[in-house]
Amino acid sequence: MHRDPGAHGRLVQRWFARLALVAGLAAVVILLVFAGFRSIALLGAGLAGLATSAACLWWALTVRGIGRLLAFTLAAVAPLAVLVLYAWAELVWVVVVSLALWALGVSVGRAALSRDIESAGPPETRTAPPKHPFLIMNPRSGGGKVGKFHLKEKAEALDADVLLLDTAHQQDVVALANQAVEDGADLLGVAGGDGTQALVAGVAARHGIPFMVISAGTRNHFALDLGLDRDDPSTCLDALTDGVELSVDLGFIGERAFVNNASFGTYAAVVQSPAYRDDKVRTILQQLPDLLTHRRGPRLAVRTADMIIDGPQAVLVSNNPYRMGDLAGLGHREVLDSGALGVLGVNVDNAAQAAELLAGRRASGLTTLTAQEVVIDADEPEIEAGVDGEALTLPTPVRCTIRPGALHVRVPRHRPGVPRTKAPMDWRRLRKLALY
Repeated sequence: MHRDPGAHGRLVQRWFARLALVAGLAAVVILLVFAGFRSIALLGAGLAGLATSAACLWWALTVRGIGRLLAFTLAAVAPLAVLVLYAWAELVWVVVVSLALWALGVSVGRAALSRDIESAGPPETRTAPPKHPFLIMNPRSGGGKVGKFHLKEKAEALDADVLLLDTAHQQDVVALANQAVEDGADLLGVAGGDGTQALVAGVAARHGIPFMVISAGTRNHFALDLGLDRDDPSTCLDALTDGVELSVDLGFIGERAFVNNASFGTYAAVVQSPAYRDDKVRTILQQLPDLLTHRRGPRLAVRTADMIIDGPQAVLVSNNPYRMGDLAGLGHREVLDSGALGVLGVNVDNAAQAAELLAGRRASGLTTLTAQEVVIDADEPEIEAGVDGEALTLPTPVRCTIRPGALHVRVPRHRPGVPRTKAPMDWRRLRKLALY
């Protein structure tokens, strides 16, 4: 007798949904039983504490001197005051248990709903291994991963032509990549940061040859979305002998390619400061008041075919949209072949809007959309930008476009894979699933 694995998976999914509903219901019941009508006051106090902290943090970032100190103090005191209130009411344990049950319900519920979502990723194509691969490696990238993992030696053992960048002198990686293609290279690869990868990826796309990513950078955002192993970059070299190709989109600012994103406004202006590299926190705190309140820096305007965002403090244009459930770290993109740019605009003009950002994507100060073309204009002839981590100054208007399927990336056939897509929490859908 054969068991249906699909039926087993659906059974597990159903029980996950039931557990989530029980945990969520228990969280509410505990509050009502042990706190009674005070549960409403407890919830209101908690939300008020969060809103107060958010508002105070906004004030702290937009003022200087004693006002900043007071704002930071209030931001820290507000949640402590809520805890004192809970302790005075002798209900700390009730709140802790209720929050723990609610967190369990949300976690298990999202896991149940996510089982219906297929793993993201463009189709794989089996192709013959390259005959003349050319790899550019930055020995300083990622704290010296090229040397730590012996990437040059391992790549040369696989008949790849490897060029180690001279870290003492600035080198034009675009010119190096173009020369390699003229010399017969049929694959270009990079062991380095996302900025270097983007420049060489643009050359590979222009010549119609495969591109290879070796996750030797610091953050390796592009490698993450390709499903590569970021802990051991040497595994990326398996693509030379046992690889597949993925056709992914490529973003462009004019004719300059970007694989991840381009940022404009507050963040881009701060990282341009000469003092930023030596003292990031102090530089940010010094410059944010003028930038956030528009006392300094250009006033931006973002135009797409369907919308205009006027005066945002920060704009992020990404090669395919980021998952909005992970704004703090801009976790990853669900797909790399949607054929659309992701646009995120932040426009916060007061403390109330800062507090409202806690609501996430529905906050009035947060605009998210997708487009095939995005134009960033300003009231100044040039604006600062961060393109895949590289600080640039660009003439306005800046035109961002996307070229669907322009880049053919060769990756190992066996790799960890992209992080599993997380479904948004939907209690109504979860109830239907549990009762199915």
